[in-house]
Amino acid sequence: MVSARAYLVDDDEAIRDSLGWLLESKGVACLAYPSAEDFLAAWTCELAGCVVLDIRMGGMSGPELFEQLRQRGSQLPVIFLTGHGDVPMAVAAIKKGAFDFVEKPFNDNELVDRVVAAIETDTRQRSAASSLGSTQALLARLTQRERQVMELVLAGKFNKVIADELNISMRTVEVHRANLFEKMGVKTAVELAQRLSALGER
Repeated sequence: MVSARAYLVDDDEAIRDSLGWLLESKGVACLAYPSAEDFLAAWTCELAGCVVLDIRMGGMSGPELFEQLRQRGSQLPVIFLTGHGDVPMAVAAIKKGAFDFVEKPFNDNELVDRVVAAIETDTRQRSAASSLGSTQALLARLTQRERQVMELVLAGKFNKVIADELNISMRTVEVHRANLFEKMGVKTAVELAQRLSALGER
């Protein structure tokens, strides 16, 4: 996966340079783009981190780029840089899912803090999505009988009750239960429930 970084999109070269220097000096990797069109051309779903985006630019505006990214399924957090008159536009973007906006002239530490928070948010979301995909892949490996046993285990039922309900021997339930736990990578019913909670499999 591409390393997490800040993607600076601003048509003002001086701001790109100063922002780039500021972030790099605080240990935040970044790449700068002189236009929304340039960033859109470089964007892939593999990009990780956040976008620091000027609202007003020649050509495509910041909010227009934000819309394009969302239409393409991008989950990258977006921080808008705004002049005083752009605040209503930035607030509208927040309501559509932007991460935050920072007014110019901005406080250096405040901006860096928001960028770091956005990158951490993206990292958490990607980790959760990866874990979710992994759990779904593990579930797909279960046999129909193992799934039936799993549902009854999650309902808190003992092996003997499960055996009666499924009309199989208790030894068979124990085998299915062991196979189920092994495939799901858990040791207890509690761990299994925790793993499945994000999927709504409870």
